[in-house]
Amino acid sequence: MGKSNFKSFITIVFMKLFLLVSTLFLANIVTPFIACAQSLPVDAVYGPELEGYSYPYPIEYFEFKSQGVDMRMAYMDIRPKSENGTTIVLLHGKNFCAATWVGTAQFLVEHGYRVIAPDQIGFCKSTKPEKYQYTFQQLGVNTKALLDHLGVSHAVMMGHSTGGMLAIRYALMYPEKVKQLVLVNPVGLEDWKAKGIPYPTVDQWYQRELGTNAGRVRNYERSTYYVGQWREEFEAPVQMYAGMYQGPGREIVAWNSALIYDMIFTQPIFYELEQLKVPTLLLIGTKDTTAIAKDFAPTEIRPLLGNYSQLGKAAAKKIPQATLIEFDNLGHAPQIQDPIIFNTALLQGIEGSN
Repeated sequence: MGKSNFKSFITIVFMKLFLLVSTLFLANIVTPFIACAQSLPVDAVYGPELEGYSYPYPIEYFEFKSQGVDMRMAYMDIRPKSENGTTIVLLHGKNFCAATWVGTAQFLVEHGYRVIAPDQIGFCKSTKPEKYQYTFQQLGVNTKALLDHLGVSHAVMMGHSTGGMLAIRYALMYPEKVKQLVLVNPVGLEDWKAKGIPYPTVDQWYQRELGTNAGRVRNYERSTYYVGQWREEFEAPVQMYAGMYQGPGREIVAWNSALIYDMIFTQPIFYELEQLKVPTLLLIGTKDTTAIAKDFAPTEIRPLLGNYSQLGKAAAKKIPQATLIEFDNLGHAPQIQDPIIFNTALLQGIEGSN
């Protein structure tokens, strides 16, 4: 082989090697980005009453009139094969629906409990009225009407987040109908107004809620609910909730959400905890930092809000018959973040009380 042919041969070899290395390098760089893009969920689009979204158990509707308006309250009534005689009512939070309780509901049913999980008026599959005076007392009256309709006179009332505020109000209104109160990271354990958050108007809430989308909800829940974690099972509740804001009727969804936020902000149950007369189980993820209207708060006071490592203990001291169970590595939704640990503590807390 001559020198010129040898040089040509070497050049071709190096060119092929260069192309091979370049291809592998680009594949290693580009492929993960393509995979990541493909794995990102497309934002779901649902109707204002979650039309298009199927719940894990059959949905029924309780029809009634409230404040002169015809209402439909969606609910799941899940009966075990062999009932132990206790009914547990699951009350969802602000950014949640009855369907979000699916893991807890299934666990309780497997242990013999009848489970009733309603969507409150203004939420998810239930009516979203154009005009409604939202109070926790009104939601309590609605919930009692549903339970009367179902023939349930005595139940364990279990509420998460805003549902915890409703469960407390219900127990204060109807203590004779509450066998036990179970509170999962309830909001309202502090008075945000008194701590310095300026009052957000309903119009401000409305404008903020119109901007709701899956990305915003996901980022908020990752930091507040799940202590910086994100797993596949966290995505379904995000799509379920945010999907109502993407389709037709998004304005009535946002309007009701604004009215409900105003209710939560202006009606803390912090001052009435000492008046509870029923056994109360507090299940608290101590990494939770939830505080309503925190984004409206002055920057300097935000670190002082939503400190559940302190709020849970303070609430347990105020409530006369309280049992506190803390989850040191969990956030606002321990029942979703670590259902095994949560369900174990829940069952012990309920059966121990009984």
